[in-house]
Amino acid sequence: MEQKTTYGALQAPMTGPISNPAAAAQALLNNPGAAQALINNPGAVAQALLNNRGTTHHPVHNNLGVGQQLISNPGDAQPYITTPGANLAFINKPSTAQALMKSPGASRALIRGDRGGMLSLSDDNVMMKQILTTHAPDGREVDVRPLLYLVEDILNRATQHVDFLVKGTLAQIEMEEKTQQSNFIALLEALTFTIDRIACELSYKALGGSDAHATTTAIFNLLSSYTWDAKLVLSLSAFALNYGEFWLLAQIYSTNQLAKSMAILRQLPSILEHTASLKPRFDALNNLIRTMMDVTRCVVELTELPSMYISQDSPALATAMTHVPTAVYWTIRSMVACATQITSLTSMGHEYGISTTESWELSTLTHKLKNIHEHLRQQLNFCNQFIEERKDVETYQMLLNLFDPNVMHIDNMKVLKALIYARDDKLPLLDGTTKRQVGLDVLRRKNVLLLISSLEFSSDELGILEQIYSESRVNATRLESQYEVVWIPIVDRSIVPLTDEMRTKFENLQSTMPWYSVEDPLLIEKPVIRFIKEVWHFRTKPILVVLDRQGKVVSPNAIHMMWIWGSNAFPFTSLREEALWREETWRLDLLIDGIDPMILNWIKEGKYIFLFGGDDVEWVRKFATAARSVAAATRIPLEMVYVGKSSKREQVKKVTAIINVEKLSYAWQDQTMVWFFWTRLQSMLFSKIQLGRADDHDPMMQQIKKLLSYDREGGWAVLSRGSNIVVNGHSTTVLPALGGYDEWKVNVADKGFDLAFKEYHDRLHDVAHPCCRFEFPTTTRIPESMRCPECRRIMDKYTTFLCCHDEQGIPGSLF
Repeated sequence: MEQKTTYGALQAPMTGPISNPAAAAQALLNNPGAAQALINNPGAVAQALLNNRGTTHHPVHNNLGVGQQLISNPGDAQPYITTPGANLAFINKPSTAQALMKSPGASRALIRGDRGGMLSLSDDNVMMKQILTTHAPDGREVDVRPLLYLVEDILNRATQHVDFLVKGTLAQIEMEEKTQQSNFIALLEALTFTIDRIACELSYKALGGSDAHATTTAIFNLLSSYTWDAKLVLSLSAFALNYGEFWLLAQIYSTNQLAKSMAILRQLPSILEHTASLKPRFDALNNLIRTMMDVTRCVVELTELPSMYISQDSPALATAMTHVPTAVYWTIRSMVACATQITSLTSMGHEYGISTTESWELSTLTHKLKNIHEHLRQQLNFCNQFIEERKDVETYQMLLNLFDPNVMHIDNMKVLKALIYARDDKLPLLDGTTKRQVGLDVLRRKNVLLLISSLEFSSDELGILEQIYSESRVNATRLESQYEVVWIPIVDRSIVPLTDEMRTKFENLQSTMPWYSVEDPLLIEKPVIRFIKEVWHFRTKPILVVLDRQGKVVSPNAIHMMWIWGSNAFPFTSLREEALWREETWRLDLLIDGIDPMILNWIKEGKYIFLFGGDDVEWVRKFATAARSVAAATRIPLEMVYVGKSSKREQVKKVTAIINVEKLSYAWQDQTMVWFFWTRLQSMLFSKIQLGRADDHDPMMQQIKKLLSYDREGGWAVLSRGSNIVVNGHSTTVLPALGGYDEWKVNVADKGFDLAFKEYHDRLHDVAHPCCRFEFPTTTRIPESMRCPECRRIMDKYTTFLCCHDEQGIPGSLF
């Protein structure tokens, strides 16, 4: 019957021999059952070790000279036992050490017992109080970032080597040479001694019986005068020295005789022959090392946060910093565990590494560190968010100051850099003609039109703008062509990176534009977008902000001028806008402009012209029939043009098709012409609103407002003789006026057709008095109030929900 050894059986051997490692080793060799019990029950050994911490650990704490002696005399450093006397006894009995080396099973039992004790430490508060007592920074400042870059390079390459070795190949990894600056060399010279001392602690205590906490505490004692981030980076540097040397030998030993001899001493050939079986161990090591680097980066980033934007008292930073000591402790303790694993392999050979117990231990540490890293990263994100908000406020205020009308600039470069891209490390614009990236210098001291829009840029808008722009380029010698357009796309900055759909939509729009455009929408920062929305009142529809040669805003939105007058509005200033309005009168040329050359010919011929619109097919039939009948009766040259409606595009297409089939009148076939007609009409209103003149007692403005209102309330018609507009009427008055021809025909001979029709229509209008209505989408800048174009009263304001069952939707204002 097989005899089993229990914890009770272990207790007697553990309470005495622990203070005498030589005796303990001999006892294990003489009692294989006890050794097997140690292997099977590491928790019991851990408990026994913890119960004897006064004898095993405290002598080192109370006598740092012992540790210093070992560091100063590496040749004397045998597998380290924490009781000085016992250590000497162990060193004086090489036969015992040889016996342990020849019996990996017994050695593994001791090592597992020590690590079991490490993982059994549950009272983190007591442990951290002990660590905090070692922290006594003397005020020295250490720039750890360059050192961290170097350490990261070593460890990244070292952890990659493992995967290549297991696959049977040593892939060459190209290394980007880092510039070694003189101040960094001086820093290394000052820190080399400290790093070497830590490396000795990690190497020579790995198998000496000292538990991981004791080794970690010793390292903290060595680094007591450094800040937390410096403690961490210096310790990681020491670990990188050892771990990097291990894999450097593995990489070159087959081609370098010196490395080969050293590798044989470290049993590397034997280890590398069993890389497949050791893969779980190396995987666990690599995972832990990468997590150690993650935590280290996070701690360093926390200490590098700019104090001008976030103080130590800030809740997010204060919370994070309270957890930094714990993070530093467990990261350094993980380095100790990793160093123990590597030293065990090189001391005992590949057989030591086949067990999965140590891999489990590394995985446990990895899990703990990942939790710490996740928490620190979350707090760091909160800090960065806070900083970004402070920076955004600062940038926004800077933009307000830059665009202060009282501030003068030499040229427009400072303003353009603040809006588009401030740094000089990339070319932020794409030339729409050459499709090459260019710098902002191409805009220096030029009039710049900032075309600001979302990615929802309609083909109608884009097509008309391209046409106007191209026409101005043809006449490049004219003064009004001396400007450049830059597209500034506004996207949702919360979606980073852009989705494939957004990126494709942006690139498709950009590819069709003949002018300059911002190379990447993400170059436009959040405070710039806020400024554009709050100060320039951008919603969703395109706006055209005009900057003069010094970067001063001369028009907050010239898109209306562009739609109404094209390049003739150059230099697109508000003063130019007012001057153009003073030259205008209520005439058909203003409504049609260059949309349809045929109508312009009719105007020149002095014909009577009916522009009409709406979506009611029956009304259209009756109106067209009545108009033709009256024209025939009065023998006047009459032309009619159906120009649709500002909304309900699909319904307009159906009405146009019926007009064509029944040959009721002439109708615009191209929906872009319909869109541009109504866009220009809307722009006339919005231009006046922008100038603060929407409610001026201006007969022309009253007529424009009437026409826009009639469009929202059914059908309408405008009668002109040549360019002179005679009647602007609603469907409820125009059709009855034509139908009542018999009542007013007697006046035609004396007053003429146009005046006779107008007088009769106006009498009907005074009776019908149709309501006036304006609709402003919430995506536009809505005026505070508006006067009725009919009665001059202040109009009531309502909230309306509207659906026109049209994919194009309701065309919003361009303001």
